[in-house]
Parts: sequence; structure tokens; C-alpha cells
Amino acid sequence: MCGRYTLLADELEIIKEFDLQQHIDSYQTSYNIAPGQNVLAVIHDGKQKRAGYLRWGLVPSWAKDEKIGYKMINARSETAHEKPSFKKLMARKRCLIIADSFYEWKKTEQGKQPKRIQLSNRKLFAFAGLWDKWEQQEHELFTCTVLTKDANEFMRDIHHRMPIILPKDKEDEWIKPQNQQPIEAHQFLQSLTDEKFNAYNVPIYVNSAKNNDATCIEPIAST
Repeated sequence: MCGRYTLLADELEIIKEFDLQQHIDSYQTSYNIAPGQNVLAVIHDGKQKRAGYLRWGLVPSWAKDEKIGYKMINARSETAHEKPSFKKLMARKRCLIIADSFYEWKKTEQGKQPKRIQLSNRKLFAFAGLWDKWEQQEHELFTCTVLTKDANEFMRDIHHRMPIILPKDKEDEWIKPQNQQPIEAHQFLQSLTDEKFNAYNVPIYVNSAKNNDATCIEPIAST
């Protein structure tokens, strides 16, 4: 799964890396992005790529209660093209969720050890995501979920699931504005190759989403 991550790059780095044509309104860095918070995402509106904030935790357009979002921070890529909550979104509401590392907790004899995981060959990257708009009376929400898959060889030692990180040359293809059949989006995700990762232990301080400073990413010795 993917339940916490970081975004520490400055705005100009992001604009350059993702070839954006506009500034990012209200951009903020974060050492500890958690479900329920607003997260930076990129979509294609049919004319250009646009960056903005979506709330993390998908609330499908047909949902009766927005609280469902807390149960839908992740979507399994293996079945998303079949599930009612995600099927239509796989066809037409795909997004990039911008990050520069993510956290995962490894089970040890001493308890769960948080680790910070980064790509070895580049700083910024994008999770494959889905988004939707929910409206009820005059209240509207734009929300998203991170697509996940079985862990690769590197991640398997830490956790059995992992977020899908798009190769750089596949990011624009994922959010291209043309509608697709859900199975086509599924096949696209299945065809992706993994990049190399590195990971290190960080303090249990990161366990609380209230903590959001450089202490979250300080390396600590392995136990």
C-alpha cells in the first residue's frame, strides 16, 4: 500500500520536471503527507497539463457519504478496471500524484520500523493515480487514490504491496486526455517496468501525521 510520502522539491523544480505552463497555486512542501490531506496532482484537461490539489482518499461521484474516502486511499491495479469505484476513472480520470519519496513500515522483532524509500536515479516522480469529482447540494470535492501493485523484489523485504511509480517517459501517456477502455489502462500499468530504489530507516516520529519537519527523514541506524 501507500499511506505516507514526502514532497520537498521547490515549485520551479516541479514545473520544470513535469513541463507545466502555469505556477502552482498555494504550493507547500511536506515531510509527511497523509491520507485526508490535499495532495499535489497533475491532470490533462484536453488542452494542457494542469497541476493542483486533490484530497487524498477517493470519494466516487456516486457516493452518498464523503467519509468513504478514508477507506479508498489506494486502489489495487490488478482489479481497478473491474471495480465499480474505479472502472470509469481508469477510462478517463487518470492523474499523476507528485512525490519525491514514500514511507513504508517493515515488521521487525522490535516492532514496525518506518523506512523512507526513494528512486536511485531521479529525485521527483509520480504515482499513478485516479481522481473524481463529488458533489452534494452546494458542496463539492475533488479527490484521488494511489494505484498499487504487488511488491517487486526490492520492496518485498519491506512490504507486500507498493505504489505504482510511472517511468518518466510514461507519465504523459498515463494522463493523455483520450478516453480509453478500462482494460487498456490496466494493460498499460501491467506493462510498466520498475526503476531502482534505495531505502533507509527513519525515526518512529514519522508515525504521527501531526509531525511534519526534517526529523521525519533523518537517517537512523539499523537495529
